[in-house]
Amino acid sequence: MLMLLALTTRAQRTVVSGLVTDATNGEPLAGASVTMDSLQVVTNDDGYFTLKSDALGQTLTVTHVGYRSQRINVATAGRAGTPAEAQQVRVRLQPASIALQEVLVTTENARDLVRSAIRLIPRNYSTKAELHQCFYREMVMKRQNYISVAEGVIDMYKTDYRRGAGRDRVAISKGRRLLSPKRSDTVSVKVMGGPVTALQLDVVKNTEFLLNNEELDLYDMKMEQPTTIGDRAQYVVSISPRVVMPYALYYGRLYIDQQTRAFTRAELSLDMSDRAKATNMMLVKKPATLRFKPKELSCVVDYRLCDDGMTRISYVRTTFRFNCDWRRRLFATSFAAFCEMAVTSTADGEARPIQGRASFDQRDAFFDKVDYFLDPAFWQDYNIIEPTESLDKAVGKLLKKHGVEKNGKMRK
Repeated sequence: MLMLLALTTRAQRTVVSGLVTDATNGEPLAGASVTMDSLQVVTNDDGYFTLKSDALGQTLTVTHVGYRSQRINVATAGRAGTPAEAQQVRVRLQPASIALQEVLVTTENARDLVRSAIRLIPRNYSTKAELHQCFYREMVMKRQNYISVAEGVIDMYKTDYRRGAGRDRVAISKGRRLLSPKRSDTVSVKVMGGPVTALQLDVVKNTEFLLNNEELDLYDMKMEQPTTIGDRAQYVVSISPRVVMPYALYYGRLYIDQQTRAFTRAELSLDMSDRAKATNMMLVKKPATLRFKPKELSCVVDYRLCDDGMTRISYVRTTFRFNCDWRRRLFATSFAAFCEMAVTSTADGEARPIQGRASFDQRDAFFDKVDYFLDPAFWQDYNIIEPTESLDKAVGKLLKKHGVEKNGKMRK
């Protein structure tokens, strides 16, 4: 009877999938946040998402920067004829216009606003340790082709936001990898990145990175056109280097909730004007005979206002672009590396720290810590970010090169 009950419970698990587009032009919206209760995923580059839940009749909330949020009853919005446990929805978000109170526009100072948001961090962010389950993916492209894909489920432990990020940790729960078998596709270059990136780029928690008095004094700040995130009005502050330092600084934008003064989003791009400084920020190691030419290091960090009034980190994405020039070759080869991590759920109850060997070190390579890309039922009930169409095709091609069909069976 217990076995039958377990099977029945599993059968009732609901998979809600859909497409999020701009209501005015039909273009897919990448990076839209899709939440259901405490669960969350992010739309992929093609606007698609899949969210797995234990019950029907729940409200799906979709938000995106600069658009009105939309709330959908899954039980009534599903496509006709679709099984109850596999709902499909189409979400069309309307662009949002916002009118700020005139007194706020004329009196707010960008630097004072940022400092005010920093002072309110203990009020706006969690004051207890929490354990988050996350989806993580990293990809490497050579020119226009994917040559490496690794993804998995990550546990992320964060102490309360009144402390620094020194005790925050990540651990791999499960993962898989796929690498091009062509020897010429091998990249013997290691750049900054990996699962620990979500800890390092949490600018609200890791204030040593940007939001401290010494670093802020290095930047000019300017109030930009306000916008909305999830129907909440946002201040937008742009930053740019104002002095020359021995290391590269950033250009970017900080989004601050008008009501709570909480940081809700950070968009940062490393200054590439000095190649040597940019290389020092991006490169970990390379062969002596290879010349590394940095092109781009950018990141997006999103935070989400939760039902308990606390704002929590929800999504991190980094982009690295660089050229590799072997000295005996005539032309350089362009490469791009992408890392993304989305918080999909937060554990209830007291969170225990991640300790010992379970903790992922910033010197570790995620690719070396996980298994080969074979199990067709790898994800089971885990929430993930759907691959884009081009990435999905690339995975299929790489599997075929390895002599494996996409269902996990070996080809004859």
